[in-house]
Amino acid sequence: MNILEYSQDVGKEVSEIIQLCKELGIKKNKEEDFLTDEEITILDNEIDSMKENTNPDYEYDSELEEKVSNLVDSIDIDLDEVDTRPEKLKKQEKQNKVNNNFNKNKYLKGKKEIYKHRDKLMDNKVLDDTIIYHDGMTVGNIADSLSVSASEIIKKLFNLGIMATINQEIPYDTCEMIVIDYDKKLTREEKTDKSNFEEYEIVDREEDLVLRAPIITIMGHVDHGKTTLLDTIRKTNVASGEAGGITQAIGAYQVEVNGKKITFIDTPGHEAFTEMRSRGASVTDIVILIVAANDGVMPQTKEAIDHAKAAGVPIVVAINKVDLPDANIDRVLTELMENGLIPEKFGGDVVTCNISAKKGTGIDELLDTILLISEMKELKANPNRYATGTVLEARNDSKIGSIVSLLVQSGTLRLGDPVVIGNSYGKIRSIKDDKGNNITMAGPSTPVEVTGINELPLAGDKFMAFETEKEARSVSEERKLRSNHKDTNRSGMSLDELYNMVKDGVKEISVILKCDVKGSEEAVRGSLSKINVDGVRVNVIRSGVGTITESDVKLASASNAIIIGFNVRPTNKTSDLAKESSVEIRLYNIIYKVIEDMEAAIKGMLDPVYEEKVTGEAEVRQIFKFSKIGNIAGSHVTKGSIKNGSEARIIRDGIVIYTSKIASLQREKDAVKEVNSGYDCGITIEDYQDIREGDIIETFEMVEVK
Repeated sequence: MNILEYSQDVGKEVSEIIQLCKELGIKKNKEEDFLTDEEITILDNEIDSMKENTNPDYEYDSELEEKVSNLVDSIDIDLDEVDTRPEKLKKQEKQNKVNNNFNKNKYLKGKKEIYKHRDKLMDNKVLDDTIIYHDGMTVGNIADSLSVSASEIIKKLFNLGIMATINQEIPYDTCEMIVIDYDKKLTREEKTDKSNFEEYEIVDREEDLVLRAPIITIMGHVDHGKTTLLDTIRKTNVASGEAGGITQAIGAYQVEVNGKKITFIDTPGHEAFTEMRSRGASVTDIVILIVAANDGVMPQTKEAIDHAKAAGVPIVVAINKVDLPDANIDRVLTELMENGLIPEKFGGDVVTCNISAKKGTGIDELLDTILLISEMKELKANPNRYATGTVLEARNDSKIGSIVSLLVQSGTLRLGDPVVIGNSYGKIRSIKDDKGNNITMAGPSTPVEVTGINELPLAGDKFMAFETEKEARSVSEERKLRSNHKDTNRSGMSLDELYNMVKDGVKEISVILKCDVKGSEEAVRGSLSKINVDGVRVNVIRSGVGTITESDVKLASASNAIIIGFNVRPTNKTSDLAKESSVEIRLYNIIYKVIEDMEAAIKGMLDPVYEEKVTGEAEVRQIFKFSKIGNIAGSHVTKGSIKNGSEARIIRDGIVIYTSKIASLQREKDAVKEVNSGYDCGITIEDYQDIREGDIIETFEMVEVK
């Protein structure tokens, strides 16, 4: 940006910014002069330090000002040429200038040191006796890699009959000859498609790894004490005066327990948790499932259990409100077992802690349990390479632009780093920790808030830092081009893709099952669990009674699962979401057909099928009774068209009640063959009289899939 834009950004006059540039040695004289990213960063830090260095001891003396003004008037001297300030303030200003210059030099020196070995940070495969050769390597690059002067390399090249300058590129063979003189080995740089940084993992050497803080997500039913637990942990373990500020905006915070840090991700619940995982953002190491002792396992608790299991992370159950008179811990433990969580008390592997989030009882034990599990998991990361991590939240500020909350998962994010986040890119202009303090770098498991990103990314997007802004921009553009041709959020799976997955070595197929009644659910689930084809098994990650919901689709998308509906139908909204998420919904009314299709798909012998095509939908608004004809459904066609003689089903509260045919179709007093969307009509169903107001009549036909 230019001087004018920057002055508007920071809320200062153009003249002030130009004066500040002169003091800092930045050669800018006009408002249209452009500032580099580094100059902007220096100015930002200078303005911040000026705010902090405001002299608190100096108080304005109006009487002194008036006396000086009268004196100046009496001796006829231009007031602008007289410095009327007290000597103390003059000395303070002089000292501030010295401090500012010192801070500037310290900042530039520190930044130079930070990026001194940037070329060694990416892959961490640089050994003491190995030099990495990359395309376009110059004499200066070789000298830096060998820690010798460029003139020494130029002399060696001269002895080989090559005249070269410090910026001249050197071919691999010549570079290899020079490196041998220093008892080193030369190896080519490994080429990696950096635009696909979500899909590959940089392998770190064991000696480069250090222990990192565990990342915790708290999940549970509404009003079971999730927010209270978070607040209690924050107040107990964060020093007073540090608990407010930016914590709510950043969506995460750190506490220190027995000298060890724990990072908490403050998500709105399992929905956000699923949305992040559906974009490949596995940020959580441990899930704390909070269950109220007086309520037990509730519907949303069951959903939280499904999501935590699908994420494949350890679950710690915090049984809250144990201080209440109606608390029943044994009931909670029994219900947990019914939902597949076996507590340690009954020989399982799920740790349970009895707490009172309101009174603070059992909180220390819970935190100790988290630390113990994290030690057993040996959570480690390499801080000495380019940072990678995940977006927690993002928002726009009218003055600053994009403000992005990040969780650094590996490496170290530094001030000035060029980064790619999702499809956007930028250069980190500022970093704030979870207390709102400005920092220059952030290591693994650290939640931070950054500015400098050109576009607003999505929660769950991965980010990665790069060596140069040019490289970051190139990767960003490549990712945008790719996303135009391919849906990057595609996570679902179809039955036809099962065989390919099995060939690739997948040994478990995830399924979400929804049925009309409990008996059907148990029967279908039992049959699916018995499937074993070539060592491949079916894992029902969620099953229940009732219609297929949007929550089922989101879980299927995040878990790469298929949804099987038995005698149930999804709503139009749910079907549309499934299509957007590339999640296949298979609907059945015969158990053996479900099993046949699953086994055939796994074997790769899925026959061409007839696909059901919904042709129309009508809502029953009034029932007319006639002794000779029976019940006529006075209906309004809401979608497509209803044809006489079409296959039809009656749907009540998302459950398929009856499947038959359209027996007759009448428009006003005339019998008609078809009624289109938006019109009213009378409908009778073949062999069915128990039709009610509010029922949905859905017509369909079977179309062969080529």
